[in-house]
Amino acid sequence: MQQEIIHVYLMPGLAANPIIFEHIKLPEDQFKIHWLEWMIPDKKETLESYAKRMILNIEHDNVVLLGVSFGGILVQEMSKYLVLKKLFVVSSVKSMHELPKRMKVMKYTKAYKILPTQLVSNIDVLAKYAFGETIIKRIELYKKYLSVSNKQYLDWAIENVIEWNQEKPNKNAIYIHGDKDAVFPNSCTGNVIVIKGGSHIMVINKYKWFNENLPKLILQ
Repeated sequence: MQQEIIHVYLMPGLAANPIIFEHIKLPEDQFKIHWLEWMIPDKKETLESYAKRMILNIEHDNVVLLGVSFGGILVQEMSKYLVLKKLFVVSSVKSMHELPKRMKVMKYTKAYKILPTQLVSNIDVLAKYAFGETIIKRIELYKKYLSVSNKQYLDWAIENVIEWNQEKPNKNAIYIHGDKDAVFPNSCTGNVIVIKGGSHIMVINKYKWFNENLPKLILQ
């Protein structure tokens, strides 16, 4: 009797395209991977409304949903309106309380509203937003990963990270975080799988861990 294929949907992080998942490979006799991509949000669109629109791109039932960074926030919102087999949140936050101090200050002062997102056509500035590091030495490598530089999207995305209001972790989510994550440094406590040496871009440079462990985590 043929085993039913498990559909795995992957959502990239802020400003990133799904090529960040190019090295994630799961056994093809058990899993089929689908890449999700950022859409340009409508003006003043809520995160809830956006999550519901993104769900329209999921074509199967009882899927596995994995999101990275801001994509991890988004999949937590999407999970409120889906029946999932598994939910994975990678290099992200479990609640608003894990946001770094600088983001909490920006939430209080609303300073994010004057961030110079028009500068993100500069790939190095965009990398600072998305990956938490400047990338002068690796600029050609990352150009292919960071392609969503639309100002309306970036303004919306930054606001929705900073203003995210989830009080408690999603009890059904499997949280995976690196202990060297410079973007979200407060997320290695509580119910979380911690990857030693993992940075904010560990889905790119620690992909072997995911290839080895995701199948087990999905099936257990």
